[in-house]
Parts: sequence; structure tokens; C-alpha cells
Amino acid sequence: MQYDVVVVGGGIVGLATALQLKNSNPDLKLVLIEKEDEVAKHQTGNNSGVIHSGLYYKPGSLKAINCIHGYNLLVDFCRQYEIHFDLCGKIVVASEENELSQLENLFIRGGQNGLQNLKKLRKEELTEYEPYVTGLAGIFVPQTGIVDYKKVAIKYGELIRKMDGQIQFGERVIDIQVSSSNSVVITQKASYSTKLVINCAGLYSDKVARMTVPDLNIKIIPFRGEYYKLRKEKEYLVKNLIYPVPDPNFPFLGVHFTRMAKGGVEAGPNAVLAFQREGYKKSDINFSELAETLAWPGFRKVVSKYWRSGVGEMYRSFSKAAFTKALQKLIPEIQAADLVEGGSGVRAQACDRDGGLLDDFMIREEKHVINVCNAPSPAATSSLSIGETVAKLALKRF
Repeated sequence: MQYDVVVVGGGIVGLATALQLKNSNPDLKLVLIEKEDEVAKHQTGNNSGVIHSGLYYKPGSLKAINCIHGYNLLVDFCRQYEIHFDLCGKIVVASEENELSQLENLFIRGGQNGLQNLKKLRKEELTEYEPYVTGLAGIFVPQTGIVDYKKVAIKYGELIRKMDGQIQFGERVIDIQVSSSNSVVITQKASYSTKLVINCAGLYSDKVARMTVPDLNIKIIPFRGEYYKLRKEKEYLVKNLIYPVPDPNFPFLGVHFTRMAKGGVEAGPNAVLAFQREGYKKSDINFSELAETLAWPGFRKVVSKYWRSGVGEMYRSFSKAAFTKALQKLIPEIQAADLVEGGSGVRAQACDRDGGLLDDFMIREEKHVINVCNAPSPAATSSLSIGETVAKLALKRF
């Protein structure tokens, strides 16, 4: 089977990339290969459904550029295809004196990233937005919203097929063979000859990349985020979205409250090492994948730098009381009895050999391959922009 482009991975980034390629050049013969039996089975289908504003990201970074452009593309897309979303806004709350300077930095960064109408909140103003919140100060971010990304991803897939793009389910890529003129993508069921491979394999993006870039300097470290849900009768405690000031040294946003587009209120997530790449439960262990993580020199350096944060996250994973205490920093009325176990997701976080947790998207071009090596949050918000970026790189080759 001969194709112009083979996209590996049926998460929201792979689908958006395939869609933007077909939008730009409808005549491209394209196939997307996904190992599961449906789209959006992993990171896309297990996240908290937040439309991110671009508040946190370093100005000029790929995250900042793609988040803000992607935000606008996503909102327009949802309006066009009548996918429910709600730009409800969020507040970021400083609970301790030492967080006030970081809150101010976030406000400045939001302005640098082009966010308008951000509002600083004094202590007494917080309850105008969230009546049950306690804090020293905050920021209201009107751009933040909620959506069901699974529905977005399904619509991407429908549009790809309408434009004669193919989506093959139940096929796992086991090898990519590159020659001077083309590449052959080999799955356990078939082989696909193509001019270009685009790797959007998410939690396995590094493994797919190593099929053609054996000296790749990063490894995906899987971090599980575990959620609780508020009992129905306690959902009144949260109107929209409530976030703490994040730890600037740790690439996670801290436990927070999120009203969900599909109903209910989630509390979380924490961030603990997953013992396999698709390890959604504490009991999920793949000893081979865990050994690879533990053997990676960069991961050992991460542990030495962040062990205190890691121990705290792990403790919250096993202690509902500790998880509740973290949430009480934002809403003191929350009690352990108000929380019921929710779902979990696994985030693909690229880590380099020197112990750096990559804080930006990473797209690496080779002769016949484009590898999207790191696309954690806000990749879902940014998906159409990332897809557009990758499509432009790809179309230069045709």
C-alpha cells in the first residue's frame, strides 16, 4: 500500500495533524494508524477537559504560540460543528505569602502572551467568583473554558474520513524502515509504503522515534494523575475552575477543581510515576517499561532533584486524608467524605538524559520522518495549531 503520509497515533494531536494535512492538500493519500480500537483512548480521553488560556507558558515558546493560536482555532471549530463548550473562566489562588510573587509573575506572563482582561483579585474579591474559596489573592482568567476532548477528537476523525483519509484501528507499529526514497511502516497486520511518516504516538512517541533515530536523547516518563469527584450534593462548592499557584520548578499545575463539560466536578490530579506507560491503576505494572524508566539516567537525576515533591505526590496517592488536605488549601469546607474516587490519566512527559523535564513541545524532523516527541498539556487545546505547524513542515516536502 503506497501513501503520501502515514500518521502514527490516533490521539487528538495525530488526528489534528491528519486533518490539517487534508485541509491543506485534499489530494494527499493519507492513512492514520492507531493501535487501539477507537480514537482518543489514552491522554486525550482521560484528561480533565480544560481549554487552556496560555497563562503559564514562556512567551515565544512553542507551548505559548500554539496554545493561544490553537485556543482560537479550537473555539471556532467547536462553534462550527456544534460541540458544546463553555468559556467559564478560572481563578488562580495564592494560599501562602511565598506564592504572591509567583502569582504576580503569572499575571505579567499572561499579559506577555496576549491575554486580555485578566483581573487581579484581592482576598475579599475571591468569593465573588468562587464563594467557598479561601486565599490571600488571586487572578481571574476569563479565557479558560471546558470541553469534552473525546467529542472533538471523534469529529476530527469523521472529517478526515469525509476527505478520503483512512484510519486504521487495531494496528500497532512494530518497525519503520527508511530508504533513500521512502519509508515502510510495519504493523503486526500490514505494511505501508510512504513518502513521509509523522509520529504522534503520545506515550510511545519516543519508542516510535527510536525506530529511525536510535540516538534520541529523550525518554517518555509516564506520570499518572489521579482524580476524585465531588459527591453530587457537594458540587455547589465549585462554580467553575479553581487552581493553586503552581510550583515553578515542577511541570504540573497542582491539585485543582474542574467543572466538567460532561457534568460533575473533578478534584485533582496529583502526579505520580506510573509503573507502565498506560498504567491507569496503582496495580498496573509492566516490569520491562518500569525498568527502562528506572535505568534512564535523566530520570535518576529528576528523582534526586524532586524527591521531596515526588514523595508528597505519592503520599497523596495512597492517603485520601492527605489529598483532602491539599484541596482544603483552596476550599476549607471540603471533607474526605465529600470525595469519591474518580478516574485517572497518564501524561507523557519527555525527560532528557541530563534530567531535564522538557517544558515545551518538541518536534524533530528527519529525512522521511517528523517526530512529535513531546506534546503534554496544553496539547489538546493546541491540537489544531500543532497540526497546522506539523502540516506546514510536511507539505514543504511535496
